[in-house]
Amino acid sequence: MKEFSALELNRMTDDSIIKAIGTFVRSARLEKDWTQAQLGEHAGVHRTTVRDLELGKRSTLVTLIQVLRTLDELHVFKNLKVVQELSPLQLAQLEQNERRRARGSQSTDSVQKSEW
Repeated sequence: MKEFSALELNRMTDDSIIKAIGTFVRSARLEKDWTQAQLGEHAGVHRTTVRDLELGKRSTLVTLIQVLRTLDELHVFKNLKVVQELSPLQLAQLEQNERRRARGSQSTDSVQKSEW
């Protein structure tokens, strides 16, 4: 399936994005050769819920996740992962604070004095 560009997505209304999601769900369902009732049964939702989702009617996020999981299409959420990246300044500060040598034990109790 073709991906939307960032520019296309920014120009789309909320309703047109919901309709595109419905089209995606319908296409994935038909690839598996499932009826709406079969998808609903596997996903744990009613057939009319699947129908409404495919028609671009508003649905809950949980329903969408259940349906996409059943269709093995959860990869559409892969860009939602947040990765913490360090700035070059933060990285330099961490490297500066990193230990470079061991001091050894500073305890005077266990040190034996030489008899020389």
